[in-house]
Amino acid sequence: MHMEIDIQKNVLAANEADAAKNRVYFKSCNLFVLNMMSSPGSGKTTLLCETLAQLMPEIRIGVIVGDICTDNDANRLEATGVKTVQINTDQFGGDCHLDAHLIRHAAEELGCEDLDLLIVENIGNLVCPAEFDIGEDAKAVLLSVTEGEDKPLKYPLMFQVATIALLNKVDLLPYLDFDADLAVENMKKVQPALPVFKTSAKSKEGLDAWIDWLRQQVMIKTGR
Repeated sequence: MHMEIDIQKNVLAANEADAAKNRVYFKSCNLFVLNMMSSPGSGKTTLLCETLAQLMPEIRIGVIVGDICTDNDANRLEATGVKTVQINTDQFGGDCHLDAHLIRHAAEELGCEDLDLLIVENIGNLVCPAEFDIGEDAKAVLLSVTEGEDKPLKYPLMFQVATIALLNKVDLLPYLDFDADLAVENMKKVQPALPVFKTSAKSKEGLDAWIDWLRQQVMIKTGR
């Protein structure tokens, strides 16, 4: 007799329960939580460093950094003066995503009561992180111009669950065979209402619009 057991369903159900608890905790701390996701090498950490430099100390920020190994990105972020907690999943089997349970422990270690904004820099991956709710208020997905324009079509769930998308490293467009308009069009095919900002930490293009959006979300959530 052959029997199939849907393990994934049970795992996701447990995560959803933990995510619901996280929302209660985050609400009690009166802060806005952003989950930043992308492929490896999209420029997520560099963009985040520039974002922090422009928002602090006006907004009190903490960052949870997810990686399978190393604390390289956390060290770069800490240099900005932001409070940071590192999660390495190699000790948990090398998971390619952060789940709600890990986020809760890291958030408590970080101390969220005196923060306005908590940013989770998720592990570089366009698949698994999209499936795991961590109790965040918004999801941001980065697609860099060094990737393919068809990524939103190949990994649609990531762009379907996103609150906002950033087409990053646009300063490189003159040197690449990359159709930025097509990339945005493909994002819109997956989620027509998805806001898309074209950004570059190097040239600063699009940063004002992105940071204004983020600042507004924090103000709405916290009442500041």
